[in-house]
Amino acid sequence: MMGEIIQMALSDHVSFEQIWALHGLGPNEVQALMKRELKRGSYVAWRKRVRAFTQRRAFYK
Repeated sequence: MMGEIIQMALSDHVSFEQIWALHGLGPNEVQALMKRELKRGSYVAWRKRVRAFTQRRAFYK
């Protein structure tokens, strides 16, 4: 299950709302999971990409 959540979070096509609907984890919980499971550089790159999506589309991640 954890691997599936990480895969979904890394996808540019899956929103936090979809992760919430399938697994019951909110954005803060997904962030904590990603921070715990990814290497530091991978986590930082993921957060940067998620922030870029947020700035472009308010409803996405």
